[in-house]
Amino acid sequence: MKYQSQKVAYAYFLVAMALFAIQVLGGLLAGWIYVSPNTLSELVPFNVVRMLHTNALIVWLLLGFFGAAYYLVPEESERELFSVRLAYIQLAILVVGTLGAVVSYLVGIHGGREFLEQPLWVKFGILVAAVIFLVNISMTVLAGRKTAITNILLMGLWLLSLLWIFAFINPDNLSLDKMYWWFVVHLWVEATWELVMAAILGYLMLKMTGVDREVVEKWLYVIVATALFSGILGTGHHFLWIGTPGYWQWVGSIFSTFEVIPFFAMMSFAFVMVWKGRKNHPNKAALLWSLGASTVAFFGAGVWGFLHTLHGVNFYTHGTQITAAHGHLAFYGAYVAMNLAMFSYAMPQLRGRDPYNQVLNMASFWLMTGGMAFMTFVLTFAGTIQTHMQRIVGDYYMDVQDQLGLFYMMRFGAGAAVVLGALLFIYSQLVVRREVIAPGPIATPGE
Repeated sequence: MKYQSQKVAYAYFLVAMALFAIQVLGGLLAGWIYVSPNTLSELVPFNVVRMLHTNALIVWLLLGFFGAAYYLVPEESERELFSVRLAYIQLAILVVGTLGAVVSYLVGIHGGREFLEQPLWVKFGILVAAVIFLVNISMTVLAGRKTAITNILLMGLWLLSLLWIFAFINPDNLSLDKMYWWFVVHLWVEATWELVMAAILGYLMLKMTGVDREVVEKWLYVIVATALFSGILGTGHHFLWIGTPGYWQWVGSIFSTFEVIPFFAMMSFAFVMVWKGRKNHPNKAALLWSLGASTVAFFGAGVWGFLHTLHGVNFYTHGTQITAAHGHLAFYGAYVAMNLAMFSYAMPQLRGRDPYNQVLNMASFWLMTGGMAFMTFVLTFAGTIQTHMQRIVGDYYMDVQDQLGLFYMMRFGAGAAVVLGALLFIYSQLVVRREVIAPGPIATPGE
């Protein structure tokens, strides 16, 4: 760690990991409710559990992005952050907003729009926090060295914040409502967040492989170009059945097939950088998470997204467990694992414990990734059966759900493995101490 202001990232990472634990535990509870539907139904209804699960996911990922920016921007810009105080004020606003949203959900106050359920005052708080962040990071970059990594990171975070304005627009017309809703949800996770992911991945590859900056930057520009080209019009695959004009079926189908390209490019980029790299970097855990993130993102966001993105297929599969399979693997690979890669790289340096024992960290990777992969396969099979029985044969929804009980049990088991892996990761970051390097043998005279 070269700059004192990078320590701000530590506070962001701590809050992010706390919310990460809450998110996966909430997901496990939601998974059990699929098995036993009346669990806690009087105390915490399923819709509230689901809101806590999805909202905690989004907030902790954003906190991870903000923390990553506060860690890497000083190094890339070769100067301290513009204002450490502003960074802590931003974090305080986000924490208060998160707690306020949780309390609101528990007492039945929410906006009712999936992922955007936050009360109005919380939405404004998020907007204020985003503006503070953009001012802080932009002033830092403008006063220092400009690199492709900071340029792409800033582009992604500026667009991310500007798109949040659509969260305040809620037309009476349901089709318009869903269009604006997807401007936030889709253009976050399938456009602007991809730029943030690419910037963080580029930074980690630069630090851990020793490949020349020019090579990294060329790859990043290709990834960004394909992500924006495919992601913006690829939004159309959400417009297929919401009352929009028929041409969206073609636009959405064609451009969403291109969305596989940036994720394939990111996976190729990561492996090529490691293959060409000259460094034998000691932080193998961060390298494993980086390679794992790019690989799982390709399969989760790319391959599983393509499986049901064409309008002829989506007509039957949308809203089934196939969607859940794609969503879980895509979020885990593209953003969860990428944040955990950054935590694995930065936390030992922020805590002064570099080198550290990485065995538990790497074990958590295989436990979480294995659990998520199994969950994806289980939900894919469940969704295939659901599509046939419900959309082709025409069986009633609840009759079909009764037939999927075994799959939901297996999904719960996979979720338990993911939760165990997540808690193991947090333990490996906060509790495990420096690795004790044994001294070499003392040479005797004459050797």
